[in-house]
Amino acid sequence: MLDMEEAEQIEGDIDPLDRALVAHESAAALVAQARALRDPEVTARLVRLVDEEGIDTVAMMWSKAEPHTLPGALWRIYMLREWVKFSAESVARSYHHGVQAAQVRHAIAGVEDPPGPDEVRTLADLILSGVFTGDLAVALERAGAFCRVVATGAAFEAQSDEGHADARAHEATVRAAQLLRTGEELERSAMLWREQKLD
Repeated sequence: MLDMEEAEQIEGDIDPLDRALVAHESAAALVAQARALRDPEVTARLVRLVDEEGIDTVAMMWSKAEPHTLPGALWRIYMLREWVKFSAESVARSYHHGVQAAQVRHAIAGVEDPPGPDEVRTLADLILSGVFTGDLAVALERAGAFCRVVATGAAFEAQSDEGHADARAHEATVRAAQLLRTGEELERSAMLWREQKLD
């Protein structure tokens, strides 16, 4: 057992209310400042935020934010970019498989044809730069549509693997479900932004 003096020396985690306040204020300040400056170099640095500061720094700020909030939406877009950056070939393959069944979402997402690794990486950067320079709702919708197309492709891949490579089919099914949920969250955030309720 620790005595009271030793127990008081142990640092606890940040208070959840303080964490939420920091998340919301930092996200709002970042987006507002980037939009006010309209400086391409600032936008490029914000797109590379995770590359330069590390995913842990961004996670510390926004990962616990609710999905239908500005910090929650930013966290999802940064994570989407990270995933695309490190898994571009498999993402492009899933996207390619999903295009035929999700033509409308493909048009919204805006990936160039044919959708290869470079095209999906470029789209991830364009979506993130759109958060800071364009219509945030459009950027969120593009990210959501992208998630839905890749989810459709992952579901197709899972079905193709079923009975042949069950472990891979299971992974693809889980990935499809996660992407579908993320797509829905981003699209809901876009709607809230338009209603001026995304904070």
